Amino acid sequence: MWKPYVPVAKRRQQAAQKMAKLQARGVAVQPVSISGRTIARSFWGKAWCEHLESFSDYANRLPRGRTYVRNGSVCHLGVTEGAVEAKVSGSSLYNVKVTIKTLPTTKWGRVKKSCAGRIGSLLGLLKGDLSDDVMAVVTDRADGLFPNPNEIKMACDCPDWAGMCKHIAAVLYGVGARLDEHPELLFLLRGVNHEDLIDVGADAVLSGVATGERAEQLAAGDLSEIFGIDLDPTAAPTTKPVPVARKKKTARAGARKKTTGKVKPNATVKRKADSTAQKKTKPASRKK
Repeated sequence: MWKPYVPVAKRRQQAAQKMAKLQARGVAVQPVSISGRTIARSFWGKAWCEHLESFSDYANRLPRGRTYVRNGSVCHLGVTEGAVEAKVSGSSLYNVKVTIKTLPTTKWGRVKKSCAGRIGSLLGLLKGDLSDDVMAVVTDRADGLFPNPNEIKMACDCPDWAGMCKHIAAVLYGVGARLDEHPELLFLLRGVNHEDLIDVGADAVLSGVATGERAEQLAAGDLSEIFGIDLDPTAAPTTKPVPVARKKKTARAGARKKTTGKVKPNATVKRKADSTAQKKTKPASRKK
């Protein structure tokens, strides 16, 4: 039995009241807010939406949610590892849950290997400042970071029996809009660490040496580039410096030698010296 039609303005008012009650109970409400008609503007947000729209099963159903997400009907959308939970305003406030399988270890390993040494910085990754080769890897329809239909399960407590109702469609578009603000949530959703794509560059080089993929050891220039240090391959080993304590000891010994150069004569020596001096100074007797 379908509920009677409720104007959009009234639905928003009712939803706002319910969300305010949730906030009063300490629930962190995260609404999806879109400015204008463009749902996603960033690389990651647009790639998410385009990926979902590329599947024929979704292409005919997703448009039903565009109006909902644009008019602010997604009152709350939270992303955790492997799941998206949301509340969407319709004839009532409906609860939506989208479960997404985390990225298989083997697939994530292939992505890391293909991106090794090609991503300059974490900031560049999150901004989508990537080369065409890396973009092709992460957005690959079958082996990229985005989920395929067989990895997605959807549920909504609205009376619509369709596998993807307009409330679910609005939430899926809402994820694209959320990736504009927080692209790292895609990696959280798939259960992988986006920082691994940055670290893998140096790891791959070092593992290549360890496994014999490179016959020669890393040159000083390679190490300088990887670890940010300056090395001079022609520099000879330096001799071991004299410890500071020994220098101080030598200085003190020299000082003692210098101060003890003049020894104060003792009493016996002084008396002998005086006697010798008297003998030398005694006048000779006159001859009678």
